[in-house]
Amino acid sequence: MQVRSYLKLSIAVALATIALKTGAWWVTDSVSLLSDALESLVNLAGAMFALTMVTVADQPPDADHPYGHHKAEYFSSGFEGVLIMVAALAIMWAAGHRLLDPQPLEDVGLGLALSVASSVLNGALAFAMLRKAREHRSMALEADARHLITDVWTSAGVVVGLLAVKFTGWLWLDPVVAILLALNILREGGSLVRRSADGLMDRALEPEVRAEIEKTLDVFRHQAIRFDHVSTRRAGQRRFVDLHMHMPSGWTLGRAAALRTSVEQALMSAVPGLRASIQLLPMDVEAHFDDSRDLL
Repeated sequence: MQVRSYLKLSIAVALATIALKTGAWWVTDSVSLLSDALESLVNLAGAMFALTMVTVADQPPDADHPYGHHKAEYFSSGFEGVLIMVAALAIMWAAGHRLLDPQPLEDVGLGLALSVASSVLNGALAFAMLRKAREHRSMALEADARHLITDVWTSAGVVVGLLAVKFTGWLWLDPVVAILLALNILREGGSLVRRSADGLMDRALEPEVRAEIEKTLDVFRHQAIRFDHVSTRRAGQRRFVDLHMHMPSGWTLGRAAALRTSVEQALMSAVPGLRASIQLLPMDVEAHFDDSRDLL
């Protein structure tokens, strides 16, 4: 199953969990269950936006976007993070009112059953989506999966809180649990926004991937060949590396180009999804970066 198929499934599951959690809130009048239902609405909006952005990211390069549209996934992650934070604030507002005016709960058993059923759906989908996100390096899919996992923990907290209310009769526990869950949701939303912004700023590849690149270059290094100015970045599912390859000035252009092709192919074979760009330079020529004149 591809990334878009998982996101379509996430939309369907979000609709099902909204129905279950809204029903749980309706029969119990629990503000913590209402908070849980509100977060499921965010799940739905996030999954729909993620599907849109993944579709955009899959578009091939064009004249205006010669490097492709892969960064569109980061917008999805950031959007979902903002939605999570808005939902958390709405939950805290509703819980604050209920804390000042506690209300008795009804049909707690049925409400808990509906909440647990929705959590099982979300949990099963979230773990499947995380595996697929790692396989395809999809930020949008990972963000949606982590949001679902947050939703599972939220529901678990709601269940514990409602059980405590049922056995102690302390009605104030219901809004207090909702506020604590909202704070956790707010933290998760902030994390998604930070990661999204980080990705938009051309973050370097993971240390283990950079180590694999260096290991591959070591195969070609010898007295007549050296590499420097190795720079990496990632954009959604795509990975990039730029570097300089120095060789004897007496080599023909054909010989130099053939070696460059071999290095590029080795790098792209060692690191899935990598695009390598290699500049050829004579051994006695150095390229200089960060010249003060470049900042003017």
